[in-house]
Amino acid sequence: MHPEPAEAATRTSTRSTSGERRTQSFVENVSLIAGREITMRLRSKAFLISTGVLMLAVLASVMLGSIFGSQSDVPKVAAVAGATDVVESNAALDVVPAADQDAAEQLLRDGDVEAIVAPAASQPLGIVVFGLDQAPTSVVSALSVTPTVELLDPGAVDPTIAYLVAFGFGIVFFMSAITFGTTIAQSVVEEKQTRVVEILLSTVSARALLTGKVIGNSVLAFGQIVAIAALATLGLLLTGQRVLLGGLGSSVIWFVVFFAIGFVMLAALFAATAALVSRAEDIGSVTTPVTMLVMIPYFLVIFFNSNPTVLAIMSYVPFSAPVGMPMRVFLGTAQWWEPFVSLAILLATAALAVWIGERMYRNSLLKTGSRVPWGEALRG
Repeated sequence: MHPEPAEAATRTSTRSTSGERRTQSFVENVSLIAGREITMRLRSKAFLISTGVLMLAVLASVMLGSIFGSQSDVPKVAAVAGATDVVESNAALDVVPAADQDAAEQLLRDGDVEAIVAPAASQPLGIVVFGLDQAPTSVVSALSVTPTVELLDPGAVDPTIAYLVAFGFGIVFFMSAITFGTTIAQSVVEEKQTRVVEILLSTVSARALLTGKVIGNSVLAFGQIVAIAALATLGLLLTGQRVLLGGLGSSVIWFVVFFAIGFVMLAALFAATAALVSRAEDIGSVTTPVTMLVMIPYFLVIFFNSNPTVLAIMSYVPFSAPVGMPMRVFLGTAQWWEPFVSLAILLATAALAVWIGERMYRNSLLKTGSRVPWGEALRG
């Protein structure tokens, strides 16, 4: 007769130095299971190859961004009357005459020019350069002497950079959560289908088994995220993109923190839903709701990264906060206290998800055959 999951205790025994048998603690059992999960993944060629490909893709995207960013056309500038003589002979600039400062600003805001060159008697060159939301480095570098640079909208972020950052946060969260979540689900069903779980539950509790699986895969996922962040940082340093690196610093730190907690929540749900079935063919049908919780934030941040209202809502919804809040930190639209409030909501939701997931997992693990209904898994 198999032990009921709800009553299974951590009964793994070892011999002490005196020869007496002792029962291993819950922490020791969790450590063993987590270590087993980590070892199995690290021995998998598929896991190592996919991780290597992801690392190369991150580094290549940083390098290509730098290469394409440097291959720009001749910058077009609006020259206000009085400054035309200074820049019209510069072959590195495409000069568009403007009647006055207002006309030049309109051209800049419409995107017709990259910068404004206006007369300024107090400056070394007799001119001053105006940019819209960032310093027009291509224009500045085209001038023999660096002039004073002023920004019309100093707090704005380049839309292209904002999109790339949003895409980066979204794809990393999506790929890591789906990859490791699917791995956990397959592991649970495989153990259930081969009845290995019955042997495991004779020595450890269902709670210890689930905790070990979640921790083991969370450690691997967290390690992968840290490696991606380190590699991206190295790429930005090597390509001289220190300005972008400085802007990304705090948002990347928040992303890592939010990801670590969010993944634990998702991992528990993947394991719990997978325990409802006994065949590998049925995994997709039961894990679809959890998969959707991962996919929705990815598509929202891709399509609405420039919409402050959508990002604000995403930053407080637990399943999208790991992407939404770091994005708002990067854009500078989040107050200093907002990440902490969002993190507290995520922690509470993760604790609730782990509790529900552990209950479903424990009540479904030894039930084979047809799919276990959600209500029965929750009631026990």
